[in-house]
Amino acid sequence: MRRQFGIKSGYHMAYLFMIGLFVGILFVNLGHETWIRNGSLLGTEMMNRLKSSRPAGEGLVGYILRHRLFTGCLLCLVSTTLIGMPFLCAYICYMGLSAGCLLSVAVIRYGLRGLLFMVAVLFPQALLLVPAYILLFFWAADVNRTLYARGTQLEGYERYSSRFYLKKGIQIVGIMAVVIMGCLLESYVNPNILHFVLKIF
Repeated sequence: MRRQFGIKSGYHMAYLFMIGLFVGILFVNLGHETWIRNGSLLGTEMMNRLKSSRPAGEGLVGYILRHRLFTGCLLCLVSTTLIGMPFLCAYICYMGLSAGCLLSVAVIRYGLRGLLFMVAVLFPQALLLVPAYILLFFWAADVNRTLYARGTQLEGYERYSSRFYLKKGIQIVGIMAVVIMGCLLESYVNPNILHFVLKIF
């Protein structure tokens, strides 16, 4: 049953992300005047600032760690409440929406160079952060289901089992460790890659 729940949750999360992605792409294309002509997102001025600035990892790592860990801790805490699943679904949709908007603006403004820029923005930290966030979503969904969903007697037992909380505690520590490693890549490796790619703009 838990395996089936995990498969269904994976499909549902993928659907939610794709819905957000589609809506983001639609927003940008329908609001071309606002996003592209009058908007400054990924515009010439913004790209020039990015090219002229090359922040050191020491200056980035604190900000990125606070942002990523705050998001992770917030999802963990909210997953233990009744609004955990709606909040998780909304957050996944928001991620898809953000990705759709940025991807659309980059491609409309710069074509294939825009795609290359988006890859540079995400590499190499996405190799760790994407799996870590997927595991975090599964973790949050499983915790919320165990605490609040009606199910078998075993699930009811798990709600009061110290073994369940220990297992989930170990899992979240491992996930957060991967997030931290991704943040280090984002702070110390990604700026060099991004600065190299920005030379073509």
